[in-house]
Amino acid sequence: MEVISRSVALVINQQVPEVVNYPGPDGFLGYRGSFMMDVVVVAMALVLGVMSFSIFQVRSKRKFQFHKQIQLTLGIVLLLAITAFEIDVQFFSTWEEWAAVSPFFDQTHQWSSPAGISLLVHLCFAVPTVVLWTVVIVQALRHFPSPAAPGAHSRSHRIWAWVGALQMLGTTLTGWAFYWLAFVAS
Repeated sequence: MEVISRSVALVINQQVPEVVNYPGPDGFLGYRGSFMMDVVVVAMALVLGVMSFSIFQVRSKRKFQFHKQIQLTLGIVLLLAITAFEIDVQFFSTWEEWAAVSPFFDQTHQWSSPAGISLLVHLCFAVPTVVLWTVVIVQALRHFPSPAAPGAHSRSHRIWAWVGALQMLGTTLTGWAFYWLAFVAS
């Protein structure tokens, strides 16, 4: 119970973090996240919006080719963004240093701290999402005609695409939770 009351008090009494020179390029959202962390936080909101628009186009307006073009573009953009993000995180920005002042992160117990646990939960969504989206896109390219139209693969595609969309939603929400715990809370 003490942890909950402490967390609520921290949320209500947000303080402006002191200026620290972190490794890697600074973010643009005004918190402690690196540039690529901030790009991904904003990009995920855009991804959910574009994905929803694309699903609406195919379900309500039956614009199959338009849906295909949007999803392929989204897949390529996500692949490039994930690649740039991983290069930044692995070689330039050390997220642990950026999160060090968070009350939800402890460098000596990083994987049992709330921020560390939230990152692990996020990765449990993010990694399968990349695999699932890849499979759904490759299977769609292999089994649908060009230009895109309904076919024998439609039922399977609908099921797995919805699972992929829900996985993307989970990836986004858990990513935002990690970002807040690690880079916003102070």
